Amino acid sequence: MTDAVFSALTLAFTVLDGTNSPLNTVGDALQRIETGNDALRAIVTTDAADSLRQAELVVRRLAAGERPPLAGVPIVVKDAIWVAGWRVTQGSRLYADFVAPADNVAVARLRRAGAVVVGMANMSEFGCKGVTSNPLHGTTRHPLDLRLTPGGSSGGCASALGAGLVPLALGTDGGGSGRRPAAHVGAVGFKPSGGVVANGPGFEGGGSLTAVLAPMGRSVADVAALFEVLLGSDPADPLAVTLPDAKHGDRLRIAYTPTFGLGGPVDPDVAACVAAAVDELAEAGIDIRPFDPVWPTGADEAALMPLQWAGLAKAYGARWQRDPDLFDPYIGAQIARGLAQPEADVAAARAMAQRVVEAAQRFFADFDLVIGPTTPCTAWPHDRLGPAEIDGQPVHDRAHAAFTPSFNHALAAAISIPCGVDRHGLPIGLQIAGPRFADRRVLAAAAVAERQLAGVGP
Repeated sequence: MTDAVFSALTLAFTVLDGTNSPLNTVGDALQRIETGNDALRAIVTTDAADSLRQAELVVRRLAAGERPPLAGVPIVVKDAIWVAGWRVTQGSRLYADFVAPADNVAVARLRRAGAVVVGMANMSEFGCKGVTSNPLHGTTRHPLDLRLTPGGSSGGCASALGAGLVPLALGTDGGGSGRRPAAHVGAVGFKPSGGVVANGPGFEGGGSLTAVLAPMGRSVADVAALFEVLLGSDPADPLAVTLPDAKHGDRLRIAYTPTFGLGGPVDPDVAACVAAAVDELAEAGIDIRPFDPVWPTGADEAALMPLQWAGLAKAYGARWQRDPDLFDPYIGAQIARGLAQPEADVAAARAMAQRVVEAAQRFFADFDLVIGPTTPCTAWPHDRLGPAEIDGQPVHDRAHAAFTPSFNHALAAAISIPCGVDRHGLPIGLQIAGPRFADRRVLAAAAVAERQLAGVGP
């Protein structure tokens, strides 16, 4: 199978022109999952009968003259997003037997576009850990090296893409959960602006502008097509808005930053790969200038984590106090911190998040886009929460996540695309971000960079 044949848009084209059938595209995907998933543990639930029924519905629509844009394209959905009639667990034993009573509006839009859900993708429990493992479903492995993690929390989606099980996935991104795993496996992960993709109905805590549904795929074109299908407000999500036009000048002003103004160690291969990518883009005539965003003092992920802990404590604190053994110990520790922290800490984190928004607004008044590394490191062993060190410096277990959360809190649009590999052949991601509602600008720039950067490495 060539990359061209396996692109989502190419698959849809072959279905629409009559040379392929949704029953074939979906059946092939189910077969790839059956034969290729055991070692990866990327997909945790399938329902072949339902998937083939959905494929048959697409066949009937085509016969009636419809031309849905993703006709017959198989897709996996993160195990936190409701798919009617399917088991959806959030990677938690609390929901081991939960069956979604309705489609999330995004899944309904996928169906209208002709895509077919072929599996639920593994995740960390409640999406709150930077590796993809949980007590219910186990550990997801990296498609290039089973000793490693694809990261998290949308690691099941990323691993399925990296292994070629499917051409598209729908993850979530609350602090980089869609971009970082995509970077680690050589895929594309897009975080839309807060509010432009409706999200609901679903689990408690799903309504948020910082945690968004994240289109993921094997090319920017495929991800952009998926994004367009998902766009729009809906009564199921009171926070959702219509994407307005984002204005910019004739020539984009792009800032390059080695650490997004946050400092911290970066693996030399990552730094060299991203610098080479920037040079390549500049030589192609793209206006890129070195410039670091200026964030509020102390505006690192640690300052914002009390918001996550408070959310977990509110949603699951009482149950954790009764049955702590049901939870991933790492998640339980976060719940405990949320229960113990004073409200003043949560208020301070909210205030810091607002200052991050204001800092991003000031930065994007001068620049249309900013580019830099998606992560400061490549993939690490799956039995660790994060790499023990980066560039020879000991680091805490969230150091790998340093460069993505600020854009969630800023409600910005951001994407990770492949830009090369390290000395071990592990993928490296380039992150491109823009202000809120600049989604199409970010996607267009990513498409240009994707074409230009073929073969760039450290």
